[in-house]
Amino acid sequence: MTSIDFYKYQATGNDFILIDNRDPQLELTKEEIVFLCDRKFGIGSDGLILIQNHEEYDFEMVFYNPDSSQSLCGNGSRCAVNFAKFLGIIDSTTNFLAFDGAHFAEILDNGEVRLKMSDVQNVRLMADGIFVDTGSPHLIKYVINIDNYRVYDEGKAIRNGGLFKSAGVNVNFVEITGADEIFVRTYERGVENETLSCGTGVTAAALASSTKELNSPIKVNTKGGNLSVEFNKNEDMSFSDVYLLGPAKEVFKGSIELDK
Repeated sequence: MTSIDFYKYQATGNDFILIDNRDPQLELTKEEIVFLCDRKFGIGSDGLILIQNHEEYDFEMVFYNPDSSQSLCGNGSRCAVNFAKFLGIIDSTTNFLAFDGAHFAEILDNGEVRLKMSDVQNVRLMADGIFVDTGSPHLIKYVINIDNYRVYDEGKAIRNGGLFKSAGVNVNFVEITGADEIFVRTYERGVENETLSCGTGVTAAALASSTKELNSPIKVNTKGGNLSVEFNKNEDMSFSDVYLLGPAKEVFKGSIELDK
């Protein structure tokens, strides 16, 4: 048996298992990742994050969805930054490596994390929504009465059908609620359910909403809390200087044993 120390963090209701995987380094199997993220038999989370050493960056963030697939996770990245500060790896700013490349982040005086996302070039207007890749693929659909919208049923159908059947896609249902303000609900690929918040999805929704005459910064409300997205929109519908801002907090810590 191997005992693993872990921490649980949440970022606007998106919850993650975080493990200091610097020394000694732990090798987790797909089955172990699925078990740890399982809310009935394991710890339970929307994803698992390993913090590892890297020669060129402050640290490397290795992120797994609950089904053990990998992608960028915006809310998870903000949790990783606050966790890295807790571990003494960084102070208030950092350059770290994630699934889609290098990212800069800073911890603000109020404890929120301002995360620089990758530039976005591939915004596509489609028959059933707007496709935006923010390190993870998202389809944006605008709806009314979002509180009562059938997010799980509609999201699951889109994620598993049509153009997205083979690779899958995250589906974000968006309602414009005010001047430069939106509400977002997300069906997440890999979690295969609605989550209380999704960082890359919130970012994608904000960028897509610039086609609806909303301007940066855009306030984004989710079922798990509030975030904001800053960006520069270029003439060719690409985006640069994209930042995701919001809280990321430790919930608890513990240890769990694996048969290794």
